[in-house]
Amino acid sequence: MAAKNKTSAKAAKAASKVLRDGRTSKASKTAAGSALSQAPAKRKGK
Repeated sequence: MAAKNKTSAKAAKAASKVLRDGRTSKASKTAAGSALSQAPAKRKGK
């Protein structure tokens, strides 16, 4: 069953930063990737 809760924009931004940082551990990147996979799609335009 899929989770009803979604990752907030603030948390998604932090997770993205973790993934881009080469100094973070594999476990941190796994958690960040999981958080981003649960984030709602970013809307383009207005």
